[in-house]
Amino acid sequence: MNLLRKITRSPAACCGSVLIIFLIVIAIFAPWLAGQDPNWQNAASRLLPPESGHWLGTDAYGRDMLARMIYGTRPMLGMVLLVTAITLPLGLLIGILSGYYGGWAERILMRFTDVVMSMPRLILAFAFVAMLGPGLINGALALAITTWPAYARQARTEIQRLRNSDYLSAAEMLGIRGLRLMWGHILPLCLPSAIVRLALDLAGIILAAAGLGFLGLGARPPMAEWGAMIADGMQVIFDQWWIATIPGAAILISSLAFNLLGDGLRDILEPEHD
Repeated sequence: MNLLRKITRSPAACCGSVLIIFLIVIAIFAPWLAGQDPNWQNAASRLLPPESGHWLGTDAYGRDMLARMIYGTRPMLGMVLLVTAITLPLGLLIGILSGYYGGWAERILMRFTDVVMSMPRLILAFAFVAMLGPGLINGALALAITTWPAYARQARTEIQRLRNSDYLSAAEMLGIRGLRLMWGHILPLCLPSAIVRLALDLAGIILAAAGLGFLGLGARPPMAEWGAMIADGMQVIFDQWWIATIPGAAILISSLAFNLLGDGLRDILEPEHD
């Protein structure tokens, strides 16, 4: 409750949270909000501009853009959820283990982390998806594999700073060691900075996911996906601008929402960063 109160007092965090909650509500209630099948094609309604019958117009296949925009929140948020579920636990686990035990375990884990970090992130993600094939899960795996090293190094640095602190020394004197110490005392100390970093990184992850969709490596057709919708509209961008512009604006707003939330959380959880 204390964190929630602080978020409501932070303009950036509050605005970002409202936008994210709005997107989540749209994704959950998409069948009721859209009002029609986003994949239903009507050749007689191709490339219609925004009007009363189609509030955001139609695409080259006569599909309603509003329905596809609403359903497009699902793969976007699904990608965010999958990447978070993989990146945060994996990065924290490797970072905490290497920082706590040190020695050969640290050298092996950190060398592996350095190898992954040395590779271009987007190129590695595109290569991974191209190898496994397009799809929402494959795209999330590709982005997660290229994202976790930053969290591992951050957690390791914090553990090294705290390793000889009085707090951990007192816990060890009480007989708290090993997994119990890492889970109950070290992990809570690493979480705030990791959550802040994640909120800021999710904006880039949304853009990367849209890039995968734009190249045809994201969600499989005919699923509504914002990056793929932009690709569909590029050929008619000057005449039927709404096909590419509207999903592009949605990606911008979604990225901005997570950036605002990350900035607000950084001010709340890491007030010393300034």
